Amino acid sequence: MRLAGNHISRIASVTDRAVLFHSASGKDSIALLDLMAPHFKEIVCVYMYTVKDMQHIAKYITWAQNRYKNAHFVQIPHYSVYTYIKTGYLGCKQNPRQKQYTLESLTDAIRLRYDIEWAFFGFKQSDGMNRRIMLRTYEDEAINFKTKKCYPLSQYKNADVLHYIEERGLIRPEDYGGKTRSSGCDASDINYLLWLEANYPQDLQRLYAMYPMAERIMFEHKRNEDKTE
Repeated sequence: MRLAGNHISRIASVTDRAVLFHSASGKDSIALLDLMAPHFKEIVCVYMYTVKDMQHIAKYITWAQNRYKNAHFVQIPHYSVYTYIKTGYLGCKQNPRQKQYTLESLTDAIRLRYDIEWAFFGFKQSDGMNRRIMLRTYEDEAINFKTKKCYPLSQYKNADVLHYIEERGLIRPEDYGGKTRSSGCDASDINYLLWLEANYPQDLQRLYAMYPMAERIMFEHKRNEDKTE
């Protein structure tokens, strides 16, 4: 991860405080916080939730805050939640007048709140075509000096990140039914719902309370399974 370290060092040479958008249980966030920790006096980790107070997320946040004394977490709704509320997605309480937010606007709000200029993200070119196109327009394919955003993992692949986590003895990222999701908490994903049912049933109930129609997804899945037996 020498290249990522170089990108981080470059930003750390002009500031000792940074914002990191951290998905708590995702591999890229786990690795990136470990890479950043030696370089900054303070790291404000922003976890964007789609369901608040999930136990399986809390254990990752607790682990990170115990390991990195210069990092602390703030939790805010994911920008998609505002759209969910506006449209009543999966039966959540609807408000057609709900103001909409984007990752960019939330980033600006967090930087203003904590008076921190630079924001870090775990985006990689290998995540998909859109991110590859975006990241390749930045200096060293990792730093946007105009917007003061840095993407140290830009040129790495999933296997590289997992190898780093293993090598460093970091907490393992969560695997929801065979799918490692950096964003986590996808209320429409049956793999995630089944994983919660098997491992964190209290969290499943929290999800149902926010998105009641997710329970219908689970019901339909189990009914179809019964038909095939």
